[in-house]
Order: sequence, then structure tokens, then C-alpha cells
Amino acid sequence: MTDNGTVDLKLDEAHSARMYDYYLGGTTNFPADREAAGKALAAFPSLLATARINRRFMQRSTRYLAERGATQFFDIGTGIPTSPNLHEIAQATTPSAHVVYTDNDPIVLAHARALLHSRPEGRTAYVHADVTDPAALLATPDIRATLDFTRPIALSLNALLHFVTDDRVEGGAHGIVERLKDALPSGSTLTITHVTPDFDPEGIARLTGAYRASGTPGQARSHADIVRLFDGWELLEPGVVPSQRWRPDPDDHADNITDTEAACYAGIARKP
Repeated sequence: MTDNGTVDLKLDEAHSARMYDYYLGGTTNFPADREAAGKALAAFPSLLATARINRRFMQRSTRYLAERGATQFFDIGTGIPTSPNLHEIAQATTPSAHVVYTDNDPIVLAHARALLHSRPEGRTAYVHADVTDPAALLATPDIRATLDFTRPIALSLNALLHFVTDDRVEGGAHGIVERLKDALPSGSTLTITHVTPDFDPEGIARLTGAYRASGTPGQARSHADIVRLFDGWELLEPGVVPSQRWRPDPDDHADNITDTEAACYAGIARKP
């Protein structure tokens, strides 16, 4: 916030959420974002496909969980609203579903009303918070007012943890997941997508370098490192796999997508 109480959108600084919006063909991005996105695309030309493959995973994983009884969703690192948003997918199956979104980009806050159009039977809320301070995030009143932490919650950390470098927060990404897990009851689920260098080490090194140069540090992780994020959880089939291979829909044409294009692993697990 500025001194006069208005939100400083920091439009002169590139932000990963607005760059992602650009990759998805959105319009809530600005010259600094487009310039940084252009450099990222030059470093890793498959990035447009990577973002859209990840978005498709979000849609089908949300539907998968809703169809299996999930009624509460907690989406951290929401990004710019892009329909269908997570709550639209969840509430299409379960109209009474409750959804909380969080992000640290001030422009997501400015567009949060698009995330609050809940079905009358359900509820949605938006919280401006940073995953690198999970204690403060979890203490936010709107989260506790919307989600019942005595009943299972579907936690989503899609395309988020690769922006948490091991030197940025105590315990790194694994420590954050552990703190969030401790707050969730048995039966909750954890959904993660995460960039990996496994299929194109040089390309991903160039990509993380481009993000770093734009002011956004990142850390791609190997399959073993991403599996470790699920320590203490029970992975659902098919485990941690390239994102296009996690229970694809027929119209996903997963057989035509290479692991290099996807550039991410994805998985869902349940807390015992």
C-alpha cells in the first residue's frame, strides 16, 4: 500500500503472474511483463505450450477432486483471473464448494472481484498474501471464515514452488509444504505442478536465468526433489509424472505433447 492507502500495482516491474497471463493470451499484462516474457520465450520457446499444458492440468485436476467429493479448495499462487477459474470448475460439480484464492501480485488483488462470483450455494474469497510466510497466510481471517479446517481441504500449489528458492525461506519449498500440511486435517489433498530441468537442462537453465534477470528468482527441481515435496502424503495414481500425462482428457491430445514442452511434473496426494 502507498502512504495514501491506494494499492501500488508496480506496473514498471515484471511479475510472474502477469507474465503467465501473457502466455495464456490474457490482457492483464504490461510493457515490463511483456518485455520479460519475450526474453523468457527466447530462452525457452516452448513456454507458451508449457503454460497452457499447466492450465489444462489445473482444470482437470480440480474437476477430478470435485467429482470425488472435495468441497473446499485452497489455491495459493492464483494468478490473474482466467475463466474458467478454479471455483467455476469446482462449483460446476459441487455448487456448494468453498474456495479461497491467494496471491502476492497486487494486480490480482485489483482483479479479485472476478474470483468472487461464487454460485449462490457456495462461497469464494481472495486473500492477498505470500506463500513464503505461511504462518501469516494461514492466520488471515478471511481464510478461516471461508474454509473449515476440521474438514478436508484441497490445497493447490500450481506453478508456484519453482519461484521459492532454497535460500529464500527457511526450509525452502519443502519447509513451506510441511507448514501447510501441519495446518490441514486428515483427508486433505495436495496438488503441485513444478518446473523441472529433467527433459531440457540447458533450456530450463536459460529460462530461470531470464526470470532472474527480470527480478524473479526461480529454482527448477528434479523428479526426486518434487516427489520429496509430497513427503508424508499418499500419492494418488499415476504419481508424479509430466503434467500432460496426469490423467489426461481425450481432448488433451497428450500423446502429441512432449515432456520437453510440458517441462513440469504434476501430482496429487492425500494426507493420511
